Amino acid sequence: MNDLELMQHAVTLARTAGDAILPFWRADVAVTAKADDSPVTAADLAAHRVIAEGLLALAPQIPVLSEEDCNIPLSERQGWQRWWLVDPLDGTKEFIAGSEEFTVNIALIEQGQVVFGVVAIPTNGRCYFGGKGLGAWRSELGGEAQPISVRNEPAAGEAFTVVASRRHSSPQQEGLLAGLSEALGELKLANIGSSLKFCLLAEGAADCYPRLAPTSQWDTAAAQGVLEGAGGEVLGLNGQAFVYPPRESLLNPFFLALPASAEWREKLLKLASAM
Repeated sequence: MNDLELMQHAVTLARTAGDAILPFWRADVAVTAKADDSPVTAADLAAHRVIAEGLLALAPQIPVLSEEDCNIPLSERQGWQRWWLVDPLDGTKEFIAGSEEFTVNIALIEQGQVVFGVVAIPTNGRCYFGGKGLGAWRSELGGEAQPISVRNEPAAGEAFTVVASRRHSSPQQEGLLAGLSEALGELKLANIGSSLKFCLLAEGAADCYPRLAPTSQWDTAAAQGVLEGAGGEVLGLNGQAFVYPPRESLLNPFFLALPASAEWREKLLKLASAM
């Protein structure tokens, strides 16, 4: 099975996991705190079971690293060449708050690089999927998938739009935004939950997503695949490609998501390198 075929199966599986989540949405679901104090609900676990069983049936030779099953020793993960990286319910806090801004994330990783990613929105049936060299698409439930791509600059009369987290910021991030405003003019801030931040860039609805606050590998990999397929890139603050090597900590370093061919790219990297 080639990567495009695997991706199509992952789209179907992400939507099935979304169907498993919806009965718990806005239903006063019980919330449990995990060891790191992050919340987990029965919806997270239901989606995890659907995805884990589905991926095992789809490609039994490819191991799975899921937020809800991540206690896999580094000694084992170091031997993986190709693996699934999954967040069964990205945006659990949004889900608990009754927001529609939560997603199902499935990514395929090879040698630390994202092959493709799938980001499904259970509440409306929309799904984003793509990968570097494969292309990127957005599909509505029951509709034909439409190709999407980044914009290298805002349309005439539009402000430069930066995607920011509704719940997470940091002094470094605020400093970067101030520098970006000074370099590029007044910024418009778009706040949205979960991995949808990357998807706004991928479909040309925003320009930049700097993240100088904590994330985990499963928070970003799937949407990174979509963005890269749409002509974008994700970089560390040092300007190097953002990758997912096996390591003890599953926390990400800070990163920048942007169109790969943007004229303002070097200005952003210069600002980031000073953070």
